[in-house]
Amino acid sequence: MNCVASAQDVVRVGLAWQPNEKAYDRVVRSVELAGGEAVILPQMRYDGFDYDGDVISSKCLDADGVLLQEYADMVKRNTYHGSAIDSLMQGIDAVVFLGGQDISPTLFREPQPWHGIVGDECNATRDVSEYLTMAYCLDNDIPVLGLCRGMQMLAVVSGATMIQDLGTYFSAQGVIYNNLHRSVRDEEGKRHYTPHDVQVIDRSSLLYKIVLSDEIKNVPSWHHQVAGSVEGTELKVTGITPTQGIDIIEAIERKDKSFALGVQFHPEEAVRQHLDNTPTATNFMQLCEAVSYFRALVKEVRGKR
Repeated sequence: MNCVASAQDVVRVGLAWQPNEKAYDRVVRSVELAGGEAVILPQMRYDGFDYDGDVISSKCLDADGVLLQEYADMVKRNTYHGSAIDSLMQGIDAVVFLGGQDISPTLFREPQPWHGIVGDECNATRDVSEYLTMAYCLDNDIPVLGLCRGMQMLAVVSGATMIQDLGTYFSAQGVIYNNLHRSVRDEEGKRHYTPHDVQVIDRSSLLYKIVLSDEIKNVPSWHHQVAGSVEGTELKVTGITPTQGIDIIEAIERKDKSFALGVQFHPEEAVRQHLDNTPTATNFMQLCEAVSYFRALVKEVRGKR
């Protein structure tokens, strides 16, 4: 029996560009366990901007590193058109958008001032690259899976409103935030993922077809930003976490695409912890559950062939 996959069976899953090379490892391992081939995508550049090396010129940014509004409006208006993304995406069957830094709030449908929280700064160069990549994938119905920030980028490109910081959001409503979604850093400044449960609220959704349950137990979580409202967009909310009487969006999908799913949590972190046998691995979803998101992405591509 020939156990080697033919070229037409190989599913090439692009990992959206971001500057922290170490962050790719967990997703590469997850994609490979799912039977796909992980391909790190190049940076996507907007033709209307100047770059200093790989970084957007400071003239496009404010003092806090946020994309200035006039430049954000150019990205939202023109997206990837006129860029080299067509050639850079050749041979890519699906794309995973990773977690990481906050997104420039000038890119939101309803722009906001930066939240001002030190340690949660934006990376405008990455914002532009991912905005172009996400818009291209959605326009061409290329399957996408967004993880944490990746879900937020799906929300932003699709026109959802955004909540920049959960602690601030809860305080404004007179509710004490309990850090359910992100624990505080330890004394050494290291972050530790916190487990919580997610309710699946739509049995017709991609999410339900993946997890086959009305509840996802012990998702690894590390975020302080979330989608606010999807009203007036092609998105639908498929997962939530009730928190102090407030429903926080944990999963979204595009109704008009074959596979465009964003989850606010980190299944790839559960994959890493189980493969590395870390002491905290048992705090989170099982390995097979974590890999199932990536298997669904690979399966979607194979089903189209």
